[in-house]
Amino acid sequence: MAKHPVTMAIRALRSGGVAFEPHLYTWEPRGGTAASAAALGVDEHAVIKTLIMETDTRAPLCILMHGDREVSTKALARALGVKTVAPCTPDVADRHSGYQVGGTSPFGLRRAMPIYVQRTILDLPRIWINGGARGFLVSLSPLAAQALLAPILVDAAA
Repeated sequence: MAKHPVTMAIRALRSGGVAFEPHLYTWEPRGGTAASAAALGVDEHAVIKTLIMETDTRAPLCILMHGDREVSTKALARALGVKTVAPCTPDVADRHSGYQVGGTSPFGLRRAMPIYVQRTILDLPRIWINGGARGFLVSLSPLAAQALLAPILVDAAA
């Protein structure tokens, strides 16, 4: 296997003592989790996407969702007690997270922000999530990710 990058996400995982396995693949623009799941031969439901969004007051947040599901922004806004939640534009998401869209990881975010997790993700035995670069996922226990991120659990799947 080729040497994997040492990103802020990898540094955060290592400093948190989280066991993970790196996975490199050929990144496809607009391929999303379907392309990464196919490239790695895993179920797209276990590939977790990291999305950067903003509330109506422009407060940033991070939400983790199953790769084969969409986020219901209405359900998320209700859970947060705000009027609206919307995805950030790619350049705004990059500024908030410190990562390039397509390589956004919830670990080692540039800016401190609340992290929300679709609660059913914790039921999976293993997840594949971005390691902080395009074409780079890490697999780990969802409970280890929960311990490191201390996220807020939500039901926001559409």
